[in-house]
Order: sequence, then structure tokens, then C-alpha cells
Amino acid sequence: MAAELSLQSTLPIAKTGLTIPRLGFGVYQSEGDTCIKSCLTALKAGYRHIDSAQYYANEDQVGKAWTQSGVDRSSLFLTTKILSAQKDFDSTYQSIIDSIKKMSGGATDGYVDLFLIHSPNAGPEAVKSMWQPLEKAHQEGKIKAIGVSNFGKGQIEAMKEYAKIFPPHVNQIELHPWCQQRTAVSYCESQGIVVEAYCPLVRNQKADDPTLNSIAKKHNITTGQVLIRYCLQKEWVPLPKSDTPSRIQANTDLYNFELDQDDMKKLDDLDEGDKGAIVQAVKN
Repeated sequence: MAAELSLQSTLPIAKTGLTIPRLGFGVYQSEGDTCIKSCLTALKAGYRHIDSAQYYANEDQVGKAWTQSGVDRSSLFLTTKILSAQKDFDSTYQSIIDSIKKMSGGATDGYVDLFLIHSPNAGPEAVKSMWQPLEKAHQEGKIKAIGVSNFGKGQIEAMKEYAKIFPPHVNQIELHPWCQQRTAVSYCESQGIVVEAYCPLVRNQKADDPTLNSIAKKHNITTGQVLIRYCLQKEWVPLPKSDTPSRIQANTDLYNFELDQDDMKKLDDLDEGDKGAIVQAVKN
């Protein structure tokens, strides 16, 4: 597997003809010029997949960063998310278009590769009120793929009643050894839904874990590299976040080692179910 995986590795997105880079760069809580600098550092390090959101309030900065970088738009994969529906279809659709413009560096003819509903927490009617405008923008070519985040099996299944595009192309959920969300992951895999992993580094809260450290020492790598590589070998798309240039670079150095079966089992055995979540375990 080590030879097969590289920074250029991708996964297919079902029914779209698209591929998604297997490693993404997260920008949660990255603000202003810091966000621009971090994105530029990430692009220079070889990342081609950046994950933003309306809620993060940095779509503008992501758009500015990639336009400054000189990286061709066609080689990038840009994601954002909508958290809340507006008062009606048209205003919700407009908020989506506004995000696309920001992510496109201000261009009115831009697009995003992936647009997600950030959360199902506002209820099924709110999900419907966001999904339908996303479908319109997708039909118009302004969005290449649409998906969800923090959704469990039942919440995705409920979308069948109205969704013209089903299943969602992607589900982004919290995933790391302590929160493996096996029911949701298994369901997504059975439906051909790409699984993205946010908080793959557990926000450094497990840096002192003895199992994690023993595996890092065995391979002479960082604990962060163990966690990201674990996600890759699970066929998830991890979205590590950092504003530290050295860590941004280190988080791409994942391809000259491989976690063996024993390593993977030890990490699998750390699963704590829902209580292992630091943000949100989905409801299935």
C-alpha cells in the first residue's frame, strides 16, 4: 500500500466522473492573513484539496490564497459548506452563490468542487431547504458534487423522499481511532458515499497516548503522521488542519512508510464509540 499511495492519490466520486484528492487541508479557526498564508504554505507543500465553510468565515481568504498561488484552478479541489437555510429558496440559493464567488477569488463565473450541508442539527425540513438549492447550483455546473457533513444513516435515508441527487456524494464526519463511527462509515461505503474525516489529529488531545506514541516511535514518525496515515489506509479522506508551516509540511510526509496489520489493529482497538467524539458523533 505504501507504494500505491501518494500525495497525488485520489478517490472516485460516484456518478460524477470526478475524483477527490485523498488528502485535504482544513481551515477551521484559521482567520484573515493567517488563513491565506497557511493555504499558500499548504499549496506549496503539494496539497490540492482545501476544505472551508460559511461558518468558518474564511471562504474569501481561501479564494485569495489559491488565486495568489499560481496553481491552476483545474488541479484544485475546493470544498465549502452551508450551515443554515435562509428565509426562502431564493435567498438560500443566493447564499450558496455568494460562497462560490468568495471561493473563486471574486470571480462570478467560478465553481466549487464540493458543497456540503454542514449539519443535520436544524432538522429535516432545514436539510431539505438547503439540499434543493444545492441541487439547482449543481445542475447549473456551479458545484461539481454535493454532500453532507455530520449525517448518520437515518438522516441520509430521510433525504430519499425529495432528493433528485441521492445518495449524497460525500459525508464528512469526525473520524480518528477514538471515534470510528463504524455504523455510519459502513452505511456510506455500502452506498458509494465518499467518507471524509475531520479532526483526524484529534486537535492534539491524544498526543500523549501510549499506543499512538509506540507506533510513532516504531516508524520514526510523528503521532500526527500516524493518525493521518491511519485515515488513508481506512479509505477515508482526512482533513488535517494546522497554521504551523512545519506541521503543514510534515502532514504531507505520509508515503514512505506503511502501518502494518498490527499497527492498524492497535489503533482500531482504541475506539470509544460516541464518547470518543470531541465534536459530534452522528445519530444513526
